[in-house]
Amino acid sequence: MKGLILINAYSRMRAFEVQASRLAEEFAAIGIETDIRRNDGFIARIEGGGIEAECGGYSFCVYLDKDKYVLEALERSGIPVFNRYSAVEACDDKMVTYLRLAGHNVRMPKTLSGLLCYDPGEPVRRESAEKVAGELGFPVVVKECYGSMGRGVHIARGMGELMALMEKVKTVPHLFQEFVGSSSGRDLRVIVVGGKAAGGMLRRSDSDFRSNIGCGGSGEAYALAPETAAYAERIADALDLDYCGIDLLFPEDGEMILCEVNSNAFFEAFESCTGINVARLYAEHVADEVVQINHDARRRSSVTYF
Repeated sequence: MKGLILINAYSRMRAFEVQASRLAEEFAAIGIETDIRRNDGFIARIEGGGIEAECGGYSFCVYLDKDKYVLEALERSGIPVFNRYSAVEACDDKMVTYLRLAGHNVRMPKTLSGLLCYDPGEPVRRESAEKVAGELGFPVVVKECYGSMGRGVHIARGMGELMALMEKVKTVPHLFQEFVGSSSGRDLRVIVVGGKAAGGMLRRSDSDFRSNIGCGGSGEAYALAPETAAYAERIADALDLDYCGIDLLFPEDGEMILCEVNSNAFFEAFESCTGINVARLYAEHVADEVVQINHDARRRSSVTYF
């Protein structure tokens, strides 16, 4: 068995390189060789009416990029991918995440999808901002649908700020959410691998309503209550995720509130503060899944039809 770990073509962020190298290290520890490659080789294409992918010799691909086109091509070419295309697609766009989880008994902030703007020269109408404010109140969170590590997440504390933010994000996919004041500057990151909650990390910020470590927040180990672990596992299952980071907000009462789901959540800080070997858990899960996939394929090929 040999695996491919595919990372973004252009990013030089240390977090991507650490994620890939830690996975390669733990795959090696369980006897599986992997290659780390940048997604810049045009390894998949449409040709002859079908999909051709240059994945000869690889038994699986751990996909640490968010280029959904290549991911779908790889998956449809027959190589097992982690995470799957449908799961990454659901998590890559925050509004799609909330839509996919609607009806799954997941507590989420009240959310309005942003208005689609075809003409950058057309100003935001005050009536639209008043509707948002009337539905969600102030402060109101304005999120760009694509982004990670807290980037593209803003807060408006009054009508002037809301109008300015709506003007700023009008040409990109975005959404509006009610502000969960009881969780301002703190949230809970739960890592789920293979359908099981590995552990939790409490993230805090004393200077920002966002608690992301990428925005200057800090993390500490957090003991998960059984019901919180089960809640995170249910969210991961609903989105068909092999691996993810689920960010939960602390409510004033009742069940925790979903903030976001990250299909390629960085785990360096999580491993450091919890002592949990996330990379090993992920490597073992992938290996087990590939063995099962191959076993099932052999069984199907051995069936005799009359």
